[in-house]
Amino acid sequence: MSTALKSIKSLVPLLDRVLVQRVKAEARTAGGILLPESSVKELNEAKVLAVGPGAFDKDGKRIVMSVQAGDKVLIPQYGGSPVKVGEEEYHLFRDAELLAKIQE
Repeated sequence: MSTALKSIKSLVPLLDRVLVQRVKAEARTAGGILLPESSVKELNEAKVLAVGPGAFDKDGKRIVMSVQAGDKVLIPQYGGSPVKVGEEEYHLFRDAELLAKIQE
């Protein structure tokens, strides 16, 4: 999905959607050796950039989101809706699709 967004800040998730950016894997070992891009795997860890207000239950009450901007989360390896802004890639997931919240 290619978009004409100039800044990711102009993208506001709706309902129970969560906008995340994957954490980039280290391209260097602890000893300082640079690894080629082909050997660096994508991590399933992401940083939450923005969250929607939450979905509604069957009674019309808003369901509170389980994460907020700034949280680190574990996301599924596949899924989500990719959004590309410039050279950066982001993903939109539903709140229920997130696997875990990472406590620091």
